[in-house]
Amino acid sequence: MRILPWEVLCSEMETLTSTSYALLALLGLRDWSTYELARQLPRSVGLVWPRAEARLYAEAKKLARAGLAVTRFEPTGRRPRTVYGITQAGRDAVAGWLALPAAGPSLEFEAMLKVAFADLGSRSDLVQRLTEIADDAELKLTVGAAISEQYLTGHGAFPDRLHVSGLAWRFMQDHSQMIRDWARWALAEVSTWPDTQHPPGGPLTAFIRYQPTPPDANAGDRSTEPER
Repeated sequence: MRILPWEVLCSEMETLTSTSYALLALLGLRDWSTYELARQLPRSVGLVWPRAEARLYAEAKKLARAGLAVTRFEPTGRRPRTVYGITQAGRDAVAGWLALPAAGPSLEFEAMLKVAFADLGSRSDLVQRLTEIADDAELKLTVGAAISEQYLTGHGAFPDRLHVSGLAWRFMQDHSQMIRDWARWALAEVSTWPDTQHPPGGPLTAFIRYQPTPPDANAGDRSTEPER
């Protein structure tokens, strides 16, 4: 493996992104070709880090330049494929990244952007966008259930990691279910609107009705009362 000068290595390390570390973490599980990484990345973290796939090839090369991964060429058909493996420096880098504080969710949701400005369009367009949101969430739930079934029947990859991957899987399934349920609720609400500007009772009445029900302030106290 070629050892980079310290200054070059530091420069490469400074440009590592969360996508870089996601790829490096996958390499910590096993060696992958770039084609395999392109298939595995959406399966592993696609719902929480969807942009990773688009930058996969550049990020993989960056890891190799930094000495965090090594490459080898394997024959496959007419042209060899590049296979990446993690180095000890790469494992150390992943461990260091995992120990750092992490940012919370940053939602990028084009359909919701259109919902937020729906009063400038037609009710039929709003209904269509909400239907698309519900259908997309339902599809994600179906895919997630299929993946879960693979693991439950002993056919999933990396079964020794199920306790960790299961935490992420539960979040992604709950998130998709929340979006689906919200979209169905919103469709029911919008079905009562004559248009996108005049909900029954007026905008403020609708807004007040849409406020989440506060939790019972005394529920926690009751749950801690000793039995008599």
